[in-house]
Amino acid sequence: MKTIDIKTTQNVAIEYELASLRERILAFLLDLLIYGLGYLLLVTLVIGQILRGLAGGGMLFTLFYQLMPIIGFMLYHFISEVAANGQSWGKKSLGIRVVRLDGKEPGLSDYLLRAVFHIADTLLSLGALSALLISSSDKNQRLGDMTANTTVIRVRHNLRFHLADILNISSLDNYEPKYPQVEQLSEADMLLIKNVVNRFRNHPNAAHQRAVSDLVQRLQDVLQIQEPPRDRIEFLRTLIRDYIVITR
Repeated sequence: MKTIDIKTTQNVAIEYELASLRERILAFLLDLLIYGLGYLLLVTLVIGQILRGLAGGGMLFTLFYQLMPIIGFMLYHFISEVAANGQSWGKKSLGIRVVRLDGKEPGLSDYLLRAVFHIADTLLSLGALSALLISSSDKNQRLGDMTANTTVIRVRHNLRFHLADILNISSLDNYEPKYPQVEQLSEADMLLIKNVVNRFRNHPNAAHQRAVSDLVQRLQDVLQIQEPPRDRIEFLRTLIRDYIVITR
């Protein structure tokens, strides 16, 4: 599985698994099915009847059927990704999501570019161009991704702790959390902490050491921990253990 490192706005590098071509195709087909059903029900049955009733609506009716499928297709992807933070219904069902490569949250213009470029990526080329670019590019990007500086990553399993994380605690029943205020953090926060620890363990260089220091300082402020920890990595691991025990 291909991975990518994305730096957050706090300059912390997090490793994500890129969504595979198969996952993206399945998500697209699900979106196409959902959109197709919605188009038939809403547009054909409701709006189509209105247009038929318009005086001299023959040309308007023809234009409607020529342009609305394409416009509606782009609007579906734009609105669904904006509303669900980078996850259309198809993407959500496959556990994948759109992210920016610079670590920022995708904006309206990013989602709009991705939607517009579906014309070239999938409609005009019948998906061949999109499949070719995703399978051959380093970051699994189609044209819409390249123009918007985005890609699609896996998220389904990333926000879950593994059994090994729990088994590493010697006694769950007798374990007393040291920092009970860790409960206010989210699973996404814990994922970031876990990734920073793993990255430092695999690549203990100056950049990752600085990332650990910055993260520890930020967590001290958020959790209102006055005394600085002697061992920063052990402090982060303790937070992970505490979170697992408190939220399990």
